[in-house]
Amino acid sequence: MRALISSTKRLISSATMASLSPSVHRKYSLIPMVIEHSSRGERAYDIFSRLLKERIVCINGSINDDTAHVVVAQLLFLESENPSKPIHMYLNSPGGQVTAGLAIYDTMQYIKSPINTICMGQAASMASLLLAAGAKGERRSLPNATIMIHQPSGGYSGQAKDLTIHTKQIVRVWDALNALYSKHTGQSVDVIQKNMDRDYFMAPEEAKEFGLIDEVIDRRPMALVTDAVANETKDNQDDKDSKDKGSN
Repeated sequence: MRALISSTKRLISSATMASLSPSVHRKYSLIPMVIEHSSRGERAYDIFSRLLKERIVCINGSINDDTAHVVVAQLLFLESENPSKPIHMYLNSPGGQVTAGLAIYDTMQYIKSPINTICMGQAASMASLLLAAGAKGERRSLPNATIMIHQPSGGYSGQAKDLTIHTKQIVRVWDALNALYSKHTGQSVDVIQKNMDRDYFMAPEEAKEFGLIDEVIDRRPMALVTDAVANETKDNQDDKDSKDKGSN
């Protein structure tokens, strides 16, 4: 049986750091490493790469272009690995750039793999749309999280004609977001627009009633436990097969 040993006292190697996105560089000066032992030898993973093997994608902190290009790449990769197997997206984010968030949203809708979303801590602004965009029946929140929706904001200075152009763009984006929230919550566009006029904070149960999530949980659902056990069993079988081939 393989052993997983977490090491939180070692800095990530320069080679590993080079493979991580700029946003990860900025957020984490020390990233936990996981040492995996198997019949094929020993291998070190940064914790996020190890979670990716379990089809877990984490969105932590502000959503920007750096975040989007990493998450989009992860989603496309996981779909190519197994288009029918769920992806688990964990969200703890105050939101961020609308365009970056929509890049992630569109990719979630584009790929065939169902995406189970889970809110930890907070899912505000664009992050709340990503939370709501998960597979129906598979959108969850932990009990002490906060979900917030509001209209997009933008600032621009310049000539009057340019201000008019940018104002029209903000209104267009707001209308598009209203339609997306309506699609995923089942609320009318009028209700969405009214509630998004200002910051609208919700506890998980309120978010469930509003239609942003399907379930409030304080323990991992058995379905997710079953997936983890299945992955462990498959890896163990792969190790056994590799060992058997080596002995022949």
